[in-house]
Amino acid sequence: MAGGPAISVETPLWRALSGYRLLSAGYAWLLFLTAYGAYDRAWVGAAYLGVLLLWTLVTFRAVSSAERCPPRFLAADLVLGVAGVLLSPVADPGDAVAPTLPSIWVAGSVLAVSLKGGWRWGLVASVLVGAANLVEDGEFSGVTVQNAVLVCVAAITIGYVVEVARASERTLAKALRIEAATRERERLARDIHDSVLQVLAMVQRRGAAIGGEAAELGRLAGEQERALRALVSAEPAPGTAGGDTDLRAVLAGAAGADERVTYAGPGEPVTLPAPVATELAAAVAAALDNVRRHAGEAASAWILLEDEPDEVLVTVRDDGRGIPEGRLAAAEAEGRLGAALSIRGRLRDLGGDAEWVSLPGQGTEVELRLPKRPGGRDGGSGGT
Repeated sequence: MAGGPAISVETPLWRALSGYRLLSAGYAWLLFLTAYGAYDRAWVGAAYLGVLLLWTLVTFRAVSSAERCPPRFLAADLVLGVAGVLLSPVADPGDAVAPTLPSIWVAGSVLAVSLKGGWRWGLVASVLVGAANLVEDGEFSGVTVQNAVLVCVAAITIGYVVEVARASERTLAKALRIEAATRERERLARDIHDSVLQVLAMVQRRGAAIGGEAAELGRLAGEQERALRALVSAEPAPGTAGGDTDLRAVLAGAAGADERVTYAGPGEPVTLPAPVATELAAAVAAALDNVRRHAGEAASAWILLEDEPDEVLVTVRDDGRGIPEGRLAAAEAEGRLGAALSIRGRLRDLGGDAEWVSLPGQGTEVELRLPKRPGGRDGGSGGT
């Protein structure tokens, strides 16, 4: 998106709070000077309000964002407000002046806590201030209770609004990332369609026309064309962005590279971190490569993706000639580590496992199991 940096929904609220604190500090001084003669110990009020005004001026720029208001600052700010409420009877023992020394300034401390920590912390701060006002009043008058309730409601409301605004901003940012990823995908799809896919399609046609070895090259080019086309045309998983990948699209692309391979999977996205999905897809590709090499030219293969509660299960099955008993162990002993490293090794690195089930003449089935939570497995059974 063009333009300058986006302004958070909270920014106007913090700016308004900064202005409120400054104006309310001035209002507290005005009330004090107006009733100066009624105070028994006016010097106590003057000393406190001097500290209050100085604190407000020094922290004016600090109260501009949540990042600039650490918990220690908010705690000190709240303590200053509560202290002013409790000092009011000291400055005015005869209760000749109705307002407390900080007056409405103390509400700003509560709102700052609410803006920073949400409605729950705002509720705690408002209860503390309300309790201090009730102690100062002594008689629990209706006006004092009403003011305490109003501050409490304001804190809860502001805190809740801020929490909703933050959630909305996160959702918007996620949607913008998805939109950017989709646009980039569409751009790459156009570039691939205009170049690579057309070249592969031409090689396929020319190879089929020439025949012989060129026909085999044409067939391979056709497989790659279908794989790329399936990959660039696959829709991104709803609700995913950043490092998440829909495993369905990856496996569908692998199946699209060969007409003899069929893919089946769930209707809902199966999302995994991109590096994990890449490794799992590489293991599936190694299993399909084994089918092409060893199952026979007429063998077909199927990829089945299952999204279970605690794990992802990918089954690669073929109807080829099968694997003789003990052949996998013998191949590993001979140093032919395709199955051990390319498939089982990858799965074990991810915390999963791979198992083979095969009977001569009845095909082979490879089960790739991957837990959704890292460390969910301690290694596989190593079955053959």
